[in-house]
Amino acid sequence: MPTSRPVALVTGSATGVGRACVLQFARRGYDVVVNYSRSEAEALDTAGEAKALGAKVLVEGCDVSDDARVRKMVLNVGEAFGRLDVLVNNAATTSFIEHRDLEGLTESMWDRMLAVNLKGAFFVTRAAADLLRAGGSGSVVNVSSVAGITGSGSSIAYCATKAGLNTMTKSLARVLAPEVRVNAVCPGPIDSRWIKEGNPKWDLDAMVAGYPIPKASQPDDIADAVLFFATGTAMTTGQILSVDGGQTLL
Repeated sequence: MPTSRPVALVTGSATGVGRACVLQFARRGYDVVVNYSRSEAEALDTAGEAKALGAKVLVEGCDVSDDARVRKMVLNVGEAFGRLDVLVNNAATTSFIEHRDLEGLTESMWDRMLAVNLKGAFFVTRAAADLLRAGGSGSVVNVSSVAGITGSGSSIAYCATKAGLNTMTKSLARVLAPEVRVNAVCPGPIDSRWIKEGNPKWDLDAMVAGYPIPKASQPDDIADAVLFFATGTAMTTGQILSVDGGQTLL
C-alpha cells in the first residue's frame, strides 16, 4: 500500500544543493530518499535532519553511473514507499582543467563526467519512470549548470555534459508527458564545498563581482528553484531555468 505522503528521491544529496533539497522537501511534508556515492557519514547526517523534520527517510548508497545499482535503488524506493513523486538528478562530478589545456583533459576524465553527469541522470530517470508515471503528476528536476549554456566552467567536458543534460531534459519532457514533467535548473557559482575543494584558487567573490546580483548562490537558493519546478507549477515542462545572479545576462 503506497504511503499517503509524497516521496522525493534526490541523487547526490549528502551535502550541498542535494542536501538542501532533501531538507526543503522534508519541511513540505515529503518522505525522502537520500542518495550518496561516497559520503556515507554526511548522508546519514542529512537523513537525521530530515527525520527530525518528520520525514520517513531511506538512505541509498549508489553510484548513478552504475545502471544495475540504479535499478536496485529505485526498486528499494518502490518497496519502501510504494510511490515516487519527485526525482531530482543532482549527482555530478567534474575535473578542474583550464580550457586551454586540451591535453590535460584526459579520456578518463571525459568518461567519468559523461558517466555521472549525463548517463547517470538518464539511468535514474529511466529506472524511476514507471513509479513517477503511476501517480499521474510526477516531476523530474535536473540540476544542470550555466556552464551548459555559456561553455565556461570547470572544464570543457563538464560544460559539454551539462549542455547534454539540458538537451536531454527537453527530450525526456516530450516522452514522459503528460504524466511526468521534466525541467532543469542551471546554477551559476555556488558557495559550497564543491567549488572550494575542487579549485581552492578560485576567488568566488571576484568571480561574481560583475554580476547584476554580485554574490554567489547558497545551496538553498538553488533548492528554491528545484522546489518550484517540483511543487510550485503544474504546467511547466521542458524548461531550462538559470539561477545565476544574472551571469547569463553578461
